[in-house]
Amino acid sequence: MDRDAFAEAVAWTARALPNRPAVPVLAGIRLELSADGSSLHLSGFDYEVSTRASVEVLSEDSGSALVPGRLLAEIVRNLPSGSVHIDTDGSRLLVSGGAARFTLITMPLEDYPTLPGMPGRIGSVSADAFAAAVRQVAPAASRDDTLPMLTGACLDFTGDTLKVVATDRYRIAVRELWWSPEDQNLDVSALVPARTLSDTVRGLLSRSNVDVALSTSSVGEGGSLSPGEGMIGFENGERRTTTRLIDSEFVKYAAWFPKEFSARAEVAVAPLMEAVKRVALVADRNTPLRLAFSGNEVVLEAGSGEDAQAMEAIGVGYEGDPMRLAFRPDYLMDGLSAMESDTAHLNFTEPTKPAVFTDVPAKEGEEPSFRYLVQPLRVS
Repeated sequence: MDRDAFAEAVAWTARALPNRPAVPVLAGIRLELSADGSSLHLSGFDYEVSTRASVEVLSEDSGSALVPGRLLAEIVRNLPSGSVHIDTDGSRLLVSGGAARFTLITMPLEDYPTLPGMPGRIGSVSADAFAAAVRQVAPAASRDDTLPMLTGACLDFTGDTLKVVATDRYRIAVRELWWSPEDQNLDVSALVPARTLSDTVRGLLSRSNVDVALSTSSVGEGGSLSPGEGMIGFENGERRTTTRLIDSEFVKYAAWFPKEFSARAEVAVAPLMEAVKRVALVADRNTPLRLAFSGNEVVLEAGSGEDAQAMEAIGVGYEGDPMRLAFRPDYLMDGLSAMESDTAHLNFTEPTKPAVFTDVPAKEGEEPSFRYLVQPLRVS
């Protein structure tokens, strides 16, 4: 088989392998030749996430083997370009490429669990748009595993609109995009582990579509999750992954967004990000970075008293009374770096109430596709 194609397939499959498997075989990747010897199917599973990929091969045999997954991924990634040959010799798997030869000890295939099947397909979405949406939203998900609901990204399917949402209670990121549903009356949401979703979109093929599959059952109009069947699947070319959903109801995030604002700044994203990076050099993660908006500029400050201090002013378009706010620097950077437009709108109500950052739509009058709500810090 081709080294590059095999390396990509192994890397896609290995990303779901647990660092500390509950049982040793879960650290393995299952390799299975098709009956006609034209393709090699790879699969990984940790009882939560399953991954599958296929690669074209030339073989006169069929069969299967289970080998240590991360070791195989490292070996194949470091083989010279060209062809890779795989042979079995009893309980050993021989991998060769160029002048390099490796011998791996296979694992007991009979102990490997059966992978879950794909749920029913509910529609498809552009791989590039979906990957971009997840990258924008996932940083807002919590890393605190004691609150599982907040470690997920909510996929909200309503008709031909898909919203990807995440929150850690102090900020909310929402990206809205178009997708193609099987049923235009579909109205269902799924809470997917954000880390798994981020890993999934990293391996998607650009300029292609992703088929989305979800365990649903019709309940009146639209759909709802079937009890005990919380699973979502994504299929992209020869790559498939499934994951269990987080068994919890997501927060009612829409009510958190203010309906009206008293001030708005239109900023060039790149210059503001650079200024934030510089000023934040004197601030640690939990130290506030202060912003003072007035006229046509914003003054950024960090540090005070006996500590190191920094200050920088940049030009902005500002409407409203002068306002001083403070944010965690990393929260500020996450929101700005998620913007896909060159300029962004920063919308404010009061210094102590949530601010909302949005991209600037290409056409005037359109709604922004990305919204980022962040709670300012209280400072004396």
